[in-house]
Formats: sequence, C-alpha cells, structure tokens
Amino acid sequence: MTILYGISNCDTVKKARAWMEERAIPYTFHDFRKDGLNPVWLREWTAEFGWETLVNKRGTTWRNLPEETRANMDETLALVVMEENPAIIKRPLLDLGARHVVGFSPDTYRELFQN
Repeated sequence: MTILYGISNCDTVKKARAWMEERAIPYTFHDFRKDGLNPVWLREWTAEFGWETLVNKRGTTWRNLPEETRANMDETLALVVMEENPAIIKRPLLDLGARHVVGFSPDTYRELFQN
C-alpha cells in the first residue's frame, strides 16, 4: 500500500496528491497534524535519510525556532523538534513499502510509478 505523509495545506503535498490523483494511483494520505506522527516512524526515517534531509530549513517553522535551537541542531534535538513540530518535516514523504522518497518531483514520481 502506498502512503503519502504530509500536511494537507502544504502546497508541495497538494501537488503530489494532484499528480497521483490525475493518474489514478491509489494511495492513503496521512496528515501529520490530524492523524499524528508515530515516533517509531520518525526514528526509522531519520535512520534512513538522516535528520538533515528530513528537517525543512526553508519553512516558517524552522525560521520560528529559537536561534539557539537552530544553531545547536543535531539528530537528538532534531527528533524532539520534529515530534513537537511535524510541520518542520520536509514533505511529502512517500512510503512505497520497500522504498521511501522525501519531497516531490514529477520526474521522480513518474519513474516510481511507470509500471
């Protein structure tokens, strides 16, 4: 089963969902804000991608963190921040079972779903 993780009002998540819906690709959407964020998943994703990939440093959530938090960010602190502020997680995160993809690119999705 394909699961798309993110936040429903995120523009990039909206693009990914529209792309999948236009091609009738079945998926389940998991909204971090409405459906919660499982800390076990977060640790697995961090082990797979590294916290640097998962933390969105371009968004307002990052900019609104205290300067000291941003300056001292490491994996342990990143896990705490992501659990407390799921909006800081780079989105969407696509779970294909055996493979995970962070972010949305039409070219990447086309390659993933070409079969």
